[in-house]
Amino acid sequence: MKTDRLFKENVYLRETDACVTGVYEEKGKTLVTLDRTIFFPAGGGQSCDLGTIAGYQVKDVFEKDDDIFHHVICDPCDLMEGSHVELIIDWDRRFDNMQRHCGEHILSGIFYREYGGVNRGFHMGDQYMTIDISLEDDPSFTEVTWDMALHAELETNKVIWQDLPVVSRHFETKKEAECLPMRKALNIEKDITIVCVGSTDEPADCVACCGTHPSTAGQVGMVKIYKVENNKGMFRIYFEAGQRAFSRYQRQHDTITALENSLSAGGDDLLQKYRSQQEKNSHARNKLHFLTKEVLRREAADLNSLLEAASGIIPPRRYSILSADDLAALCRDISPHAKEIAFLIHQPTNTVFLCSDGHIDCGRLVRENAHIYGGKGGGNKTLARAIFSKDEYIDIFIDLIEKHLR
Repeated sequence: MKTDRLFKENVYLRETDACVTGVYEEKGKTLVTLDRTIFFPAGGGQSCDLGTIAGYQVKDVFEKDDDIFHHVICDPCDLMEGSHVELIIDWDRRFDNMQRHCGEHILSGIFYREYGGVNRGFHMGDQYMTIDISLEDDPSFTEVTWDMALHAELETNKVIWQDLPVVSRHFETKKEAECLPMRKALNIEKDITIVCVGSTDEPADCVACCGTHPSTAGQVGMVKIYKVENNKGMFRIYFEAGQRAFSRYQRQHDTITALENSLSAGGDDLLQKYRSQQEKNSHARNKLHFLTKEVLRREAADLNSLLEAASGIIPPRRYSILSADDLAALCRDISPHAKEIAFLIHQPTNTVFLCSDGHIDCGRLVRENAHIYGGKGGGNKTLARAIFSKDEYIDIFIDLIEKHLR
């Protein structure tokens, strides 16, 4: 039995009643069919409606053999064929999809009108939407530049500001539908829905679509393009529409306001002050790099003198300001002079470095002994490291190694 699709007649119908025409169990899922439904199934790049049937959660809706199946979270025995049930859709999700899908239509129509760009792909994701524009209808355009995208964005929002009517027309045959000025040729033969934004004489967009759309363009709210990139000979446009675009704008506004406060900047000079701060940071990093190299050079010279003069193992050296990578570099500088093993400790990470000239296998000492105190690590003959959960384990570990080498 073909399901009566109420969403085609009234996309604003949020709840109604229906008669259960079938209850099926398939791979552990309860699937329900109805004589009529307000639940839109996934299609045309748009996700399905969610909501409840008789109070039970609807997790998925899909179309098969002219019927619409509702995946309901319940036991098959909870719903009976012939019973009358209440349907309620998640309206926030429905309207979100309506805003986004209609926004995509208008933007695609503008790319076609302004640049002969044909939409060859559409994806409605969680974080953004994308359309893949092929510049095949106007050879004077070879790429979608950022300026072109901004122009298309402005023209799209002008359509929204005009609050043009959005009308869905249903046709039984392809021949009947082809009377409208569509931007893409039809590839279906019957049961066709054409969505037209604006008048049929000069529409902002006119194309076949099975999705749900608001009755006027103004309800889309806004469209914002985020990025343009090449994609398989086409141009992928990343964008968002409606409340999602507005929410992202709010988050970005809060971020910019925080940056303005942090840099004591206004909207007009924020970028200039940010770049100035970046230059200062770069100078500071370069200076720190130079100073660190100088500290390491002097520390290496001091340690090499101690190692060459020592008749045994020198006392462990502890560091809190230098990084673990700095200590690894320091070990590489002093290892040729370490006739006996040397220990360098990085206190912030409870890491002990072992280095030698190679006649003592530092890596083997770590592999065989660090685990005794819950440590982990490794290395080679001349340089190894062991990381412990507590500082006191380092001293015990070093004491064990020293006793082992006596």
